[in-house]
Amino acid sequence: MDQHQAIVLDSRIESVDQAEAAAERVAENAGFDESDRHRIAMAVREITVNAVMHGNAYDRGKKVTVEFNISQSDLVVSIRDQGRGFDSDTVADPLAPENLLRQTGRGIFLARAFMDRVEVQPSSSGTSVLLVKHRQHHPPSQEAPARS
Repeated sequence: MDQHQAIVLDSRIESVDQAEAAAERVAENAGFDESDRHRIAMAVREITVNAVMHGNAYDRGKKVTVEFNISQSDLVVSIRDQGRGFDSDTVADPLAPENLLRQTGRGIFLARAFMDRVEVQPSSSGTSVLLVKHRQHHPPSQEAPARS
């Protein structure tokens, strides 16, 4: 039942919309409800913004790769840029009073709020962010058959 899809995007802000739309479609195909689809799409959007802006610094020679993997239990999204990499522990807390009006630090924060697991894997050849959302399986109804 595993499904895989990958898209390679240019380092342009318009690519963010493509990543978000793809995430919405994949999440719908995976059976997520509207609320979860929106959360997944927003998390993908925020991390793709980071990849385009901060990772690749809008460098047209660098790409952002977004991979979606649907398994029986999870939707896993990997977003990779080709930038210098960064330490996620140094990202400012967007809820700290001194940072409330700043525009940085929100992407990782929102992704962590919307997804079940977020892993940031920096390297000298780029940063990879893994987003995981668990699929909720509801067993078929166990109602007794109607009697005639």
